[in-house]
Amino acid sequence: MIEKKEIGLEKAVLVGIVTKDQDEDKLKEYLDELEFLTYTAGGRAIKRFTQKMDMPNPKTFIGTGKMEDVKNFVEEHDISTAIFDDELSATQERNISKILGCKVLDRTNLILDIFAQRAQTSYARTQVELAQYEYLLPRLRGMWTHLERQRGGIGMRGPGETEIETDRRIVRDKIALLKDRIKTIDKQMAVQRGNRGKMVRVALVGYTNVGKSTLMNVISKSEVFAENKLFATLDTTVRKVVIQNLPFLLSDTVGFIRKLPTQLVESFKSTLDEVREADLLLHVVDISHPNFEEHIESVNKILGEIESNDKPTIMVFNKIDAYQAEPPIEENDLETERTNKYYSLEEWKKTWMGKVGNNALFISALNKQNLEDFKKRVYDEVRDIHITRFPYNHFLYPDYEEEESQ
Repeated sequence: MIEKKEIGLEKAVLVGIVTKDQDEDKLKEYLDELEFLTYTAGGRAIKRFTQKMDMPNPKTFIGTGKMEDVKNFVEEHDISTAIFDDELSATQERNISKILGCKVLDRTNLILDIFAQRAQTSYARTQVELAQYEYLLPRLRGMWTHLERQRGGIGMRGPGETEIETDRRIVRDKIALLKDRIKTIDKQMAVQRGNRGKMVRVALVGYTNVGKSTLMNVISKSEVFAENKLFATLDTTVRKVVIQNLPFLLSDTVGFIRKLPTQLVESFKSTLDEVREADLLLHVVDISHPNFEEHIESVNKILGEIESNDKPTIMVFNKIDAYQAEPPIEENDLETERTNKYYSLEEWKKTWMGKVGNNALFISALNKQNLEDFKKRVYDEVRDIHITRFPYNHFLYPDYEEEESQ
């Protein structure tokens, strides 16, 4: 829980359930992430409500008694928003809103709201708007109190058509318009990518808030926006990077997240073309996060969905300076006790993480730890790709020479 009382943040309660597919530990992880999402969106989680259920209540998601507890707390503490960790149906959202008398959001709606706040370019805004309308379409019925009011209109709709049917038609037309707009921008971006020539392309991928933009800034010596919030970067940034005398293109892409709304995966697939067309992926992982293994799985799943999971990949374990747990114990040395909070790169390399395809690196982008190894590994990989593509240029790029320390 975020304990400090940030001024001006919307007060919210979080709601989740323990099921046969999601135990208490898993729910806590999801609610921790939901709280960070809430903070990123401009809210402050005051309290969490959880309940054990075989399956969600089809009418109110949680049981009647627990809903009464939530209602009482909302009224007593002047809570403005209730946020549910799983996607709510239109019926559930409508029923819960009537009972609680406050704004009701689910995880998908919250993520869409963050994306809407973070979108900077017209392309990102168009993608977010498309995802919002696709989320809205099946929920229109719950947003009206005048569902059956008949209203005619010249040139608007035929006799007997209801308000809700008209709104559905308007939303579908808007979705079609946005999809056409995205196709147009996609063609323009494809031309831009084509104009970059045959330079080797490297893409940073990873879970949200793992430090991709910070790493981009360090390597490319540019100023890509980065902060400790989820989805700080939505728009793909591409920079020309030169290590030693070897140039290549480095792109920073939108971060992934567990339970990523389907609408967002679909609408942002075009943004992820930078990943699809990359020659090399740098999969950045926040090793200080207690659930980083699940983050890796989530990223790999989405890479599979965009047919990019078979690309050459370097695992970049970032934030080694922020690691809080005890150091890993070497194999066959189970009796060793360690009390130090941090440990050496050699110790990191002896863990299972250091043996992932024999292609893992351990760095701190923020504190610039072990960046020389990182640059060398990237240089070697890009050089191999470049020489394969242009074999007559091999003499231009000698073996990596370590830079003298400043």
